[in-house]
Amino acid sequence: MENGTRYFVQKDSIVRKIWGKSDTILFIFAGSAAEFALNKAVDWLYFTGKLPADPLGRLFSTVTYAREIVFSELTKANAAIDKITGIHSAIEKSRDAKIPDWAYRDVLFMLIHYSIASFELLERKLSDEEKSEVYDVFYRLGARMNLKDLPANYSGWLISRDKHLTADLVKGEYTIDLYEQYKKHLGAFRYKLLVESQKLVLPARAKTMLGFNNRHWLKMILPFYKFSRKIKLDGLIKSLILPPEYKQQINALDPMTND
Repeated sequence: MENGTRYFVQKDSIVRKIWGKSDTILFIFAGSAAEFALNKAVDWLYFTGKLPADPLGRLFSTVTYAREIVFSELTKANAAIDKITGIHSAIEKSRDAKIPDWAYRDVLFMLIHYSIASFELLERKLSDEEKSEVYDVFYRLGARMNLKDLPANYSGWLISRDKHLTADLVKGEYTIDLYEQYKKHLGAFRYKLLVESQKLVLPARAKTMLGFNNRHWLKMILPFYKFSRKIKLDGLIKSLILPPEYKQQINALDPMTND
């Protein structure tokens, strides 16, 4: 609680630092885009037709929802979580079927993994305490959604995450189609950047399933990008590599850092 206001995530939390920079969020987005494509429940995202029609916008909205929750007052965050639950309930009703609980956990788990992986790639290694703090935030999000079988702590999550990666990922027709849509909407150059970004944050099993090689040319230029942030040139770089229709949305992500 700060000045009488309760927040879903406290202002000094490492989670706010992770989700307060657009470049970190872009890597979270990239990793999630790959894991969405491999998930056995991706057919649910195809059901409404929104994912194949606008895969970047659909995935970006997921990340944006998570970010809004991170920076909101408790009541507003809970309302946003309830809205997400309501949207999913409406889809279930339309399809006359239930989204598997493990599929909800998969999405939650990928946000945890890519939050940690992206920050460590661009900033520094997180302590075990900080990783536990990341897990606690998303655990509370999942609990609000009434998700079952959530691990009690970060150590338990590591075990559960490994089991999910083994049981819930498959390279199928939706995977192939979704990557074709990524390439169609991004263009060849930006699509290559997406794949290279994914290589840097994906778990080994996912990279193997997608047939990614072990060459990481993007990693070699990361030091230059980090330097560009210090001299305020990163905005120019991002303007060159991001799809024009998403520049305004992505550039608007930075100012929230210390709301």
